[in-house]
Amino acid sequence: MKHFTKFLAAATLSMAAALPAYAETTLTVHYPMPGFFKDVMDTVSKKFMEENPDIKIQFAAPSATYEDGIQLILRQAGTSEMPDLTFIGLNRLRMLDARNVAVDLTPIVQKEGNMAEQGFSDTILKLAQVNGKQVGLAFATSNPIMYYNADLVKAAGGDPDNPPKTWDEVIALGGKIKALGNGVDGIDFRWQGDDWMFSALLFGAGGSMLSPDEQKVAFNGPEGQKAVDLIARMVKEGGMPVFTKPAGEQAFAAGKVGFEFQTTGALVNTIKNVGKKFDLRTAKIPLIDPEKGHLPTGGNAVVILTHDTAKQEAAWKFAKFAAGPYGASVVVPGTGYVPNNELAAKSAEYLGDFYKKNPLFQAGLSQMPLMVPWYAFPGSNGVKVTQTIVDNLSRIVDGSAEPKEALDDAAADVEGMLPRS
Repeated sequence: MKHFTKFLAAATLSMAAALPAYAETTLTVHYPMPGFFKDVMDTVSKKFMEENPDIKIQFAAPSATYEDGIQLILRQAGTSEMPDLTFIGLNRLRMLDARNVAVDLTPIVQKEGNMAEQGFSDTILKLAQVNGKQVGLAFATSNPIMYYNADLVKAAGGDPDNPPKTWDEVIALGGKIKALGNGVDGIDFRWQGDDWMFSALLFGAGGSMLSPDEQKVAFNGPEGQKAVDLIARMVKEGGMPVFTKPAGEQAFAAGKVGFEFQTTGALVNTIKNVGKKFDLRTAKIPLIDPEKGHLPTGGNAVVILTHDTAKQEAAWKFAKFAAGPYGASVVVPGTGYVPNNELAAKSAEYLGDFYKKNPLFQAGLSQMPLMVPWYAFPGSNGVKVTQTIVDNLSRIVDGSAEPKEALDDAAADVEGMLPRS
């Protein structure tokens, strides 16, 4: 009997070791732009799984851009290939909502009740809302800043400690940098890929994309004309070549470009790529109209797609964690994005002392009061609209069209793509 009791105890222990201690939920997560976010996603998911051992995070193949990401999710919607969560560009949330692909988080947020105490202020929550509906939670937010090569600025007669504060000053100094020769260019303005940087100029002039009722194009008004005229001046006076996105990044990192204008989200990669080749600095991006000007909020939001009740509960835990103070404390130093969670920005446990020790990150932080939502075009042609704007901007940069011609063509094309009420 004694031996049997020992055998039974041993068998019980063996069975306990063989069976899981909890029911595990596996969530499949999709995200875009692995060059920016792979390390961040790996770090956030690892920490989350340590704190939530009953939930496993596995990643689907990432998408190269926000546009690729939204197209992928729309193709997979309603199929077994669709992930449980995705990270979608803030300007594409409207497309998900229009097709009822995303889970409405409004009742979940209301049930939570204490979102502000977790660092999710109403302002932050609104970044991922569509017509008052909570489509997601803002994960990574950014604004456009000025990167500059202090060595080239000094060589061209500028003061690196007092960078240009107006576009006229940028263009004048860019031209002087171009005149240094030796394969050096003055400006790289990141106009390719999407309409974000165009909106930085348009919003910076006090303009808007569409009329208030969204029935007519408004970006071809006086503010839009100022924006495209400025792009043309960057080429003709400021020494801006026809760069592709990768070529522009490589040229700036190699010390061959004076000024680069793009998202603060590229800061960490830029710091790594520049290394010690030159004195890298950052500053605010000029506004065409300092009184009326604003800046677009770039970045993405975490969105829940699964309608499985058990998975939804786990997905909400992950979404809150990723967009919460810990996630923000990984995103900011890991990329250069600005904090999307107020607890992360204020608490010494997260980012309280970070900005004092890392001055290159301060430009984006200082512009946060100017940030307005990245405009989302109505209807099903959002991606086509974006590409139309980009294609016409390229005609200005390569000199195949005058600014007004390109702007009017873009406006006419976009007008035809808008939904009619």
